[in-house]
Amino acid sequence: MSSKPEQKETHQANGAVPVDHLTSPERGQLVEPSDFLGPDGNGVEAVVLECRANAKGVREDDALLENGSQSNESDDTSTNQSPEPASPLKETSFSIGLQVLFPFLLAGFGTVAAGMVLDIVQHWDVFKNVTNLFILVPALLGLKGNLEMTLASRLSTAANIGQMDTPKEFWKMITGNMALLLVQATVVGFLASIAAVVFGWIPDGHFSLYHAVLLCASSVATAFVASLVLGMIMIGVIIGSRKMGINPDNVATPIAASLGDLVTLALLSGISCGLYKDLESKFYVNALVCALFLALLPIWIFIARKDSATWEVLCSSWEPVVIAMAISSVGGLILDRTVSDPNFAGMAVFTPVINGVGGNLVAVQASRISTYLHMSGMPGESSKAAPWKCPSPCSTFCSSDVNSRSARVLFFLVVPGHLVFLYTISSMQGGHTTLTLIFIVFYMTAALLQVLILLYIADWMVHWMWGRDLDPDNFSIPYLTALGDLIGTGLLALSFRILWLIGDRDSDVGD
Repeated sequence: MSSKPEQKETHQANGAVPVDHLTSPERGQLVEPSDFLGPDGNGVEAVVLECRANAKGVREDDALLENGSQSNESDDTSTNQSPEPASPLKETSFSIGLQVLFPFLLAGFGTVAAGMVLDIVQHWDVFKNVTNLFILVPALLGLKGNLEMTLASRLSTAANIGQMDTPKEFWKMITGNMALLLVQATVVGFLASIAAVVFGWIPDGHFSLYHAVLLCASSVATAFVASLVLGMIMIGVIIGSRKMGINPDNVATPIAASLGDLVTLALLSGISCGLYKDLESKFYVNALVCALFLALLPIWIFIARKDSATWEVLCSSWEPVVIAMAISSVGGLILDRTVSDPNFAGMAVFTPVINGVGGNLVAVQASRISTYLHMSGMPGESSKAAPWKCPSPCSTFCSSDVNSRSARVLFFLVVPGHLVFLYTISSMQGGHTTLTLIFIVFYMTAALLQVLILLYIADWMVHWMWGRDLDPDNFSIPYLTALGDLIGTGLLALSFRILWLIGDRDSDVGD
């Protein structure tokens, strides 16, 4: 357990304002350390508390994200850091919306493209004969939430609190996190294939060893290659965001999703189709592909062990990743049972869209709240920034707090965003569904309800994990995006079935 001086040095390294730069909120002038000295001359504890209080006030009133490295870039203690000048990173509802809008639309069009791909490949022989591949779709697409978005959130927080300012820290953080990502991707891809086999076998009572090996090889290869590509893109996005003065929390996770769905689904389709052709004549090819990626695991584990932070995550973060994979697989089972019915084939094109939009928005909110809490202290510390009680819906969506403002902004993006995406799908003649008024009403209701539930759960879950001494960057986003897949798929399937039952033949949901 660290001492008080060590904690003070840690917070200063993470972006806290040094003692010499403290400004009294009442007098508007510099506060000398001697002002906090008591009769016994010991004022260290008071200095630490004032530092946090000042940082909290600046964060709420002027900016969510202070550049943690600014206080270390200069040794001039005479500079007056009064809050009179507006912070360049001040975030209003408009600035939040403006920064989120472009990545959100980019991510949305990525999910639209993924939906178009799924609408096409569902008619391929491999998807017709190995229908368990549909169970893999939400689980593997959810990797962007379980792994890539978690990586983006973790690196965004590290960048915002000044842990990537020096080249040595930067490369140490990058190599460790990339190795961690590849380990997680390989293991989760393997477990997702097992879940797909089990969930496909239980309802039908039919097991095929050939199909099981095909699912394993396709899943592991897809997860590994997709994570490698997307992880490198995430690093570039975060570096570029910092250089442009943009909050990485607002752009990194949506951009991770913009290419994540499309790249992952395209890889899954191409790899599974190629392996399916050699399934009977060259069965060993599938087994060798699976064994090759599993054999590389010790290398990535060795690299991850060199960084104590990534090694700690590697040892402790399996629970949310595995549980999130299982939750997404349940959503995949719903998708498999729905699109396998010719009456609901049109659902395939909309599933990645509604799941992707919900996951993207809640990931942005979770990443922002996590950064907000990291700037107030360390996980497990009791503070007003991390209440233990379950929040009320009013505090989540209607308060003047910066996180409540961002929740409102993200919620208001749902309807216009989905209208744009639905129009794009209709213009490209995707799917088997004609967009009628009643279909749009049901679809929008499902989308709004999904995001409303996710944003509320995010507000509770991130604070709850923080109070339990768990880093939300590593634990919250996998659960939230997996719940987004399950809720989105379930509500969309329910909407299609209701439309079919009430006889909305104009929308051709069963064409």
